[in-house]
Amino acid sequence: MKYLDEFRDQDLAAPLLEELRRAVTKPFRIMEVCGTHTMAIFRNGLRSLLPEGLELISGPGCPVCVTSASHIDAILTMAEQPKVRIALFGDLFRVPGSSGLSLAYASSQGAKVDIVYSPMDSLELAKKHPQELVIFLGVGFETTTPGIAATILAAHNSGVDNFAVFSTHKVMPPPLIALLNDPELQIDGLLCPGHVSTIIGAGAYQPLVDKYGLACVVGGFEPADILQALILLARQVGQGEARVENAYTRAVRWEGNSRAQQMVSEIFEPVDMEWRGLGTIPLSGLAIRDSYDHFDAEKRLDIKLIPTEEPRGCRCGEILKGKERPPQCPLFGSRCTPGNPVGPCMVSSEGTCAAFYKYGG
Repeated sequence: MKYLDEFRDQDLAAPLLEELRRAVTKPFRIMEVCGTHTMAIFRNGLRSLLPEGLELISGPGCPVCVTSASHIDAILTMAEQPKVRIALFGDLFRVPGSSGLSLAYASSQGAKVDIVYSPMDSLELAKKHPQELVIFLGVGFETTTPGIAATILAAHNSGVDNFAVFSTHKVMPPPLIALLNDPELQIDGLLCPGHVSTIIGAGAYQPLVDKYGLACVVGGFEPADILQALILLARQVGQGEARVENAYTRAVRWEGNSRAQQMVSEIFEPVDMEWRGLGTIPLSGLAIRDSYDHFDAEKRLDIKLIPTEEPRGCRCGEILKGKERPPQCPLFGSRCTPGNPVGPCMVSSEGTCAAFYKYGG
């Protein structure tokens, strides 16, 4: 496929690896923010090829993983209510709440749960089941939010009354700022998320450069994309520079997608949001505006978020902050496996624990 196959070409990757080795002139640590980057790096075997002195750590870029346990519990509460049908992306289906139970279990007990491939699919479900309230679980970053905003607009314009969204949407870069204010986290640069950046633009990371002097490069997800981004980061760190560079120009612009930004702004407003492992981060989430509150499941069902704790022994919080690696978790590979997950980092296809478990050996 054009714009994919050529970026997977081993003949192209080999000289990039050599260039990366030459660019690494001193030890440094890079955080890959996006869960898709984490999985792509593992899947393509790039960690085993990186030159000595370059260390990659994973960040809070898996939207399912950073969804708090209190939000998962609220989702399970909604699923138990009569005449409620839950629609969701598949990654969330097996994430356990504080009780250890998940939507997969709720479905086996008779709850109406449908896995969909787009938010518009959930709107179609609402049209097919007019006697039920169909709730789409809005879990994701800026990449998925425009599609959900468009679905709410479509429901509003077509007069669909039995559709709502439970919004746990989160935004970048507030969690990155929270992490960089933690003196225990020592990193020299960020491999910035390509998908998110198509919406918010590469310029969204300029404040991180200005305030923290951090090298930032937006990268794509194929081997050549990732290697090129790491070369740019290595050069910045080696030369003592800090700026935003865009190595994913075929998809990302400096200013982002203004049309998508306007649509999201019409439907959603910034709010404080709880992140698993990071606590509540100011203005890091999105709530449905009052003018569209009929589509807000939290208000419509009067859902109350109840503070909960992580499962005993689970280190997802520390892993999401880049302070620990999955093998350091006492549950990893024993009590917590993809077949029997304890924490969300083992469930999601973008989870760091899932990547280590599948490819780490």
